[in-house]
Amino acid sequence: MDLDLRLVRYFVAVAEELHFGRAATRLYISQPALSRQIRKLEAVVGEALLVRDSRHVTLTARGQQFLEDGRRLLAVAERMSQPQDRDVVRLAHIFELTTSREVADAYAADHPDIQVVERSMDSARQLDALLGRRLDVAILRVTRQMLAGHPAGWHRRLLRLEPMRLVGRPTDDRGAVASLRERPVRVFADAQGSGMYNAHGDYLSAFERDTGIALRWLGNPGTFNNCLAAVMRLPEPALLLDFASYTDRYAEVGLPVYRPLEHQPVYPWSIAWRDEQPTEPVADVVRTALALSHSRGWTTAEVGAAPPWLPPDDRGIVTR
Repeated sequence: MDLDLRLVRYFVAVAEELHFGRAATRLYISQPALSRQIRKLEAVVGEALLVRDSRHVTLTARGQQFLEDGRRLLAVAERMSQPQDRDVVRLAHIFELTTSREVADAYAADHPDIQVVERSMDSARQLDALLGRRLDVAILRVTRQMLAGHPAGWHRRLLRLEPMRLVGRPTDDRGAVASLRERPVRVFADAQGSGMYNAHGDYLSAFERDTGIALRWLGNPGTFNNCLAAVMRLPEPALLLDFASYTDRYAEVGLPVYRPLEHQPVYPWSIAWRDEQPTEPVADVVRTALALSHSRGWTTAEVGAAPPWLPPDDRGIVTR
């Protein structure tokens, strides 16, 4: 049997997501094309790897074994294709959020002889790239789905609980707090079923379910300038719920920023690295990140803020 590694990678994505739409988004291909490639792989293997119906995708017994073997095969192939450069460390950012950038800045200042190679990836893609050896360090939101799909092969530590703030309109009164219930609350995120749903969207969906506060989803413009332009186009009255990384910048251009009155959502960022003997640069990045977290009080609740809120599924995993 002559296996195409690309088909194996496609299968692993579907098997981990158990959803063709999410897997297609993760792989940047169309869902019909992905379905054709999986059927092609099953023809090569000679038996079904997946059981599909209109609502569910499950693994056959052969599919479960193929998933385990496929992960190992892809890891070996990736390791063989990567140069062993001990003077480079690779990490990723999520849009213009500041946690990973501040870690990179602190590390680069202390290790000017090491090249820091940076990329932009969401949380799920970071974990894939980390385990596929395309990243050395990931700074991401860890979800139960990630832990179920990848129960071994990596370590993680909580790095930051980033508060989320409310942003008002230029004509709004200035103050310290605003209610999440007094106006419609909008978010820059992709809703479930959009085809672009990710760990951030999952976090906000949990916020809706747990608090009963309905959010209005605006998609994800990406860069701060695009987000700012979208904020200025919003009809009044409206509040925007966003990361402190962005709301600090909204405040700089004159928009009022408030702490939420009823709940203080905090977004859990963790640092992750592979379960292997780390290179010295990787070990130093982890040490730098955890020292920065401690010195900035990144995991400590703010004085005077509303009770911190985390998704119920996160509460048992972010402290590890």
